[in-house]
Amino acid sequence: MTPINRDSINQTFRAVRRDAEERLSSFKQSPLPKIYIGKSTCGLASGALDTEKAFEDSLKDEGIEAHIKSVGCMGHCYAEPYVIIEHPDSGFPPIFYHNVTPGKAKMLVKSFLAGGDPLFEHILGATQANDMIPHILDFPRFFRERRTIMERCGTIDPDSIHDYIIAGGYSSLVKALQLEPAEIIKEIKDSGLRGRGGAGFPTGIKWEIAAHASSKGRIVICNADEGDPGAYMDRTILESNPHQLLEGMAICAHAIGAEKGIIYVRAEYPLAVDIITRAIKQAEELGFLGKNVLSSSCDLEISLFQGSGAFVCGEETALIRSIEGYRGMPRHRPPYPVERGIWGMPTVINNVKTLATVPAILENGAKWYQGSGNKDSSDTAIFSVVGNVTHPGLVEIPMGETLRNLVFDTCGGIPDRKQFKALQIGGPSGGCLPEEFLDTPIDFDSLQQAGAMMGSGGMVVMDEDSCMVNVARYFLDFTQKESCGKCTFCRIGTFQLLSVLDRITKGEGKEGDLEQLETLSMDIKAGSLCGLGKTAPNPVLTSLKYFRDEYEAHIREKRCPAGMCRNLTAFYIDLAKCSRGCEACVGSCPVDAIFTTRDRKKGVDQSLCVKCGECRVACPDEYSAVVKISPPGKAPIIERPEK
Repeated sequence: MTPINRDSINQTFRAVRRDAEERLSSFKQSPLPKIYIGKSTCGLASGALDTEKAFEDSLKDEGIEAHIKSVGCMGHCYAEPYVIIEHPDSGFPPIFYHNVTPGKAKMLVKSFLAGGDPLFEHILGATQANDMIPHILDFPRFFRERRTIMERCGTIDPDSIHDYIIAGGYSSLVKALQLEPAEIIKEIKDSGLRGRGGAGFPTGIKWEIAAHASSKGRIVICNADEGDPGAYMDRTILESNPHQLLEGMAICAHAIGAEKGIIYVRAEYPLAVDIITRAIKQAEELGFLGKNVLSSSCDLEISLFQGSGAFVCGEETALIRSIEGYRGMPRHRPPYPVERGIWGMPTVINNVKTLATVPAILENGAKWYQGSGNKDSSDTAIFSVVGNVTHPGLVEIPMGETLRNLVFDTCGGIPDRKQFKALQIGGPSGGCLPEEFLDTPIDFDSLQQAGAMMGSGGMVVMDEDSCMVNVARYFLDFTQKESCGKCTFCRIGTFQLLSVLDRITKGEGKEGDLEQLETLSMDIKAGSLCGLGKTAPNPVLTSLKYFRDEYEAHIREKRCPAGMCRNLTAFYIDLAKCSRGCEACVGSCPVDAIFTTRDRKKGVDQSLCVKCGECRVACPDEYSAVVKISPPGKAPIIERPEK
């Protein structure tokens, strides 16, 4: 075993850190205003580039000098595009502004940077404690979080390795290089870290098995093949703090004795691919990757592999097959990848979130990591909360927090005064849980007992207008299309399940369908090889268990209680409420199905109506004359006047 040269490692890192400090000193010490703009995928989709251009043009017009700096995503997607302005001469602390349109950007330059008025009505909060503006941590969407993985996301430039180093980055790798591999593995085992990709397998045990494998040569693979509908946690980390992932991979490689790492990311994440590619190059240039990492005896080469977007490649054996150049299809286990993986070598495959957690554990210790969460699920979990919720986005909360606290206290509850109905947790293969499960703790075991799963962290919140039959059909349609086709039960069984659900949502369901759904679902779970097939029926089984009355209404009454299934729904005008003839519904109808009656009121031609609901959206709230009704046979028939 090669002796550890601690002095050489520390000296090399101190030199790199001094260089980073010198490179950033002019920016840090500059008296000019600093404008930080979130430019990850969600920010760009919300118009961050237009906002940035508006700042540049307005600063030029006003003759003001300022620094504009790109940062990643904080996870507060409802606030995009977000901007943080640090104006030293104003006397105010750095201020967080939300939904900054180009017009608002120009206002901020003129009123705040030029005039000293911070426009209080547009402020979400200050990023530092002060006596003038409430801290953003006073806002529940901020203070109820506990950030371990996403601590630096949205605060540093993802394209600057120097930003990461100054923020404390790569110090955990320096510490790890001065430890024996067995010491690192013990620390990870003691921390209780479990895989954040969905399975929740203890990370330290996985590393230990790979380290003790008899074969020569080991590889660490980062699974960034994030394919769940509505989930974007891994993408955000890659786009906002890529070096934290690289640091975690390097620590893992040192612990198991690997000299090669691969990041498997889907090509559908072009911005993430570009950023992580540049991050790898930067890390190589400064000695954090490559030969003799930080003057140690460790070598590590990390490369990027772009997958074609197949959901099944999130399963580790299918992922390995994909990298090897074959069609991504799962294989039987054992042997497990940690014993015999890619190219026959012991292979550790960890999710982005798992590897990004490792530096914090090495820096603060296993005991610190166990300080939050519960006995079997330590520290935090990240969820992408989407759907019918007031403040959607990424939320990192301690394990053990309840679903109720997450949905209502942290994310603001259901908008438009509507009632909560259910949430789908665990991605397309997760379960649909009703209101009675809102007090369930968020951890691997509690969610599984409730009939759902942690999964990779996708969560869809649904209000009273959601049809649970259609929700089950939607998620099953996704998993059926993503099946690799290897297993008969998964290939044909999910197709048959989807066919039955399609019939039910079209009003063609019949007695015996529910029993067929249950039997077929259990057969698919029992007969499928990989996790995709084994969990694909979960949305069907849980919605049948907790919302069986909705299925029965679709089949026996030909009625959709939520009014979402088009074949079982109709729109009509309540003539008692349609009193002002505003023509809003007429102008919104894409097929000219709405007409004017002889007494100057409105009617809906049911033969033309495509049930898009645009008329209901356009109708003034105080009148609400457009009514959605199910079954359609109860809608009043109003004859269209002859032209």
